[in-house]
Amino acid sequence: MSLADTVTTTIENETFLVGINRPEIRNAVDRPTADALADAMAAFDGNEDLKIAILYGVGEHFCAGADLKAIALGSGNRIENISKTDLKNGPMGPTRMTLSKPVIAAVEGYAVAGGLELALWCDLRVAAENATFGVFCRRFGVPLIDGGTVRLPRLIGQSRAMDMILTGRPIAGPEAHQIGLANRLVPDGEALNAAKALAKELCALPQTCMRHDRASSLAQWGLSEIDALSVEFDFGRKTLESGETLDGATTFNDGAGRSGKSLNSD
Repeated sequence: MSLADTVTTTIENETFLVGINRPEIRNAVDRPTADALADAMAAFDGNEDLKIAILYGVGEHFCAGADLKAIALGSGNRIENISKTDLKNGPMGPTRMTLSKPVIAAVEGYAVAGGLELALWCDLRVAAENATFGVFCRRFGVPLIDGGTVRLPRLIGQSRAMDMILTGRPIAGPEAHQIGLANRLVPDGEALNAAKALAKELCALPQTCMRHDRASSLAQWGLSEIDALSVEFDFGRKTLESGETLDGATTFNDGAGRSGKSLNSD
């Protein structure tokens, strides 16, 4: 399946792979590519057979951000009509969408400017040692408008985020892993394979419980503690009512999964 020829999608079992396919310009995103990314993620979220998505860059880089040449020529990414009531598509594509299922970023090379923001939008980031994260758009007066000033502090803390936001300095893969920006650090060239392995692990887990716990974690931002606890309980009750918890308890009672062992281990 191809969307706008600059975004490729592939289904591998229950995993949906979305590739930014503009390697000749380090996968910089123009408006058609942004729209295609949003369409791909919407298709993933609406497909009940798919459990996890992986976002990656074709070639040596994840994404170098918005296509500045397109902006200079007057055909840059979408910025009109984006408001609190219009949260579907951000300038980089899906960055204002809230999906019901997890997305993993597989990061090789540059994940900078808007590319950093795409990675931040994902639930988890698997980074190669050669990965470079950074607010490189700082040099050109291009603002972070795809969630960078919001998600980065929430992920790594205000102090570290402010360092990245103000200076625009590059953050290599090992440092990104150290500060919590990257969840997994892998050898160069292995980010996509490692992301696929992680996706396989997540696909094997009870999905209702995982998605509800994820939704509660996302919903709690901006809520008081008591309101957040109420939201958590509501999601938890839905999981309990689904029967998934009873199935899991029965499995445990039958001897599987003891001492933290995977239910799928040989």
